Amino acid sequence: MNSVFLIRLVQFILSISLLVLLHEGGHFFFAKLFKVRVTRFYVFFNPKFHLFSTYDTWFRRLFRKNPVVVPEKVVKDEDGKEHKEKEYVGTEYGIGWLPLGGYCAISGMIDETNQKLSEEPKPYEFRTKPAWQRLLIMIGGVLVNFLLALFIYSMVLYHWGESYIQTKDMSMGMKFNTEAKSLGFKDGDILVGTDKGEFTSFNTDLYRDISEAKRVDIVRNGKAMSLTLPGDLNLLEMIKKQPPFVTPFVPAEIDSVLPGTVAEKIGMAKDDKILSINGKAVESWNDFTLEISKLNDIVTAKGTKADSIKGRTVNITFTHHATGVTETKRTMLDSEMRLGVIQKSIWSYYKPIEIKYGFFESFPAGIRYGIDVLRSYVDDLKYVFTSDGAKSLGGFGAIGSLFPPMWDWMMFWRMTAFLSIILAFMNILPIPALDGGHVLFLLYEMITGRKPSERFLVIAEYIGFGLLILLMIIANLNDILRWLGYM
Repeated sequence: MNSVFLIRLVQFILSISLLVLLHEGGHFFFAKLFKVRVTRFYVFFNPKFHLFSTYDTWFRRLFRKNPVVVPEKVVKDEDGKEHKEKEYVGTEYGIGWLPLGGYCAISGMIDETNQKLSEEPKPYEFRTKPAWQRLLIMIGGVLVNFLLALFIYSMVLYHWGESYIQTKDMSMGMKFNTEAKSLGFKDGDILVGTDKGEFTSFNTDLYRDISEAKRVDIVRNGKAMSLTLPGDLNLLEMIKKQPPFVTPFVPAEIDSVLPGTVAEKIGMAKDDKILSINGKAVESWNDFTLEISKLNDIVTAKGTKADSIKGRTVNITFTHHATGVTETKRTMLDSEMRLGVIQKSIWSYYKPIEIKYGFFESFPAGIRYGIDVLRSYVDDLKYVFTSDGAKSLGGFGAIGSLFPPMWDWMMFWRMTAFLSIILAFMNILPIPALDGGHVLFLLYEMITGRKPSERFLVIAEYIGFGLLILLMIIANLNDILRWLGYM
């Protein structure tokens, strides 16, 4: 297990654990507020066994309080003998072993816990509470995740501020792919804005604006000019293409070399500059990525191990920054076609605009930022229903790869906030087995005054849960196919 994978894995587990804990905590809070019994509260699932569990009756004993019990009742054991027993009404808190989510088991609620509802309803059960209380219990998790994302964004802005490089200040210009050049762009053009407004930083919003624009403003060779665009470019294709539609020009200079990698073995070091791969000139990281992508296509097409090794063997020419000496080394890229270097970012070449926020100023800024992220995410969902969109779905591997390869607290918290917004939005979708499905049925009840039958709710829960499992299988299968080189 290499260090990059381990760092990303730890960040992913820490982030997901926090989000699941607080999401289920939202349901738990409103359930307790309305005196609904919660029998289990688990972070991660626990089929067959769990890693840890305890009861809140243990906490009660710790603080010298008697556990709350219901009256004794007569039960039958496996041999059919009757005896009396007390039933503790405390909550079991635990950590499961399967990191696919978590759950808050609420008494009297039809959910994935498959609890029996054949007995007479009890006053402490979910199903006996007014519809508005049940609604708050159901949206509690989504509400917490959304507010958490806004809070994290606010605190990130407060602690680190906001830094960005305006595209019009990127004097080295941009690199464009074949599709972009067919629309009139040329390498070295500097993007300024569109008929929708001026660009700020280089991000997904820039792609989105270009995809919807009828006109784009650029600077070419020091002269301002405009290009006409169709206004309906496919955003997903613009981003997914290798090379992408447009990327900032970044010289092929090395920021750092990862230990134990190919680059370290051939003597590469910080600030060295890559000049060519297999004799093909490399002026920028854009060129480097393109050449590696071509080699990867060749390796993927090869059938035997010998062919794969041959395809991964390359001649790399680079200049040592410390000595100025240029040399060519023959080496073999790793199984994932990686050299093992971190490229210098665009931040190394331009002075960013920096904005600092006071504590109270950070909240409206964080709220605006979070709402913009949510709006962009919702807007991009339309691509999920295309064939390319389905292929772009990713599972746990894809999510984990979004975290940086080196520990960076700012990026960790930004990713956690982003995942929190996604978790909130996905959970509020009106799909049975999700919070949104329960909310939909509750709204129906509040409007019509009639509850859906328990049989209908159980069937809907199974159908929704099946769809979620299918979606999860597809997303993670896509991860596996990408790893194997078939996508």
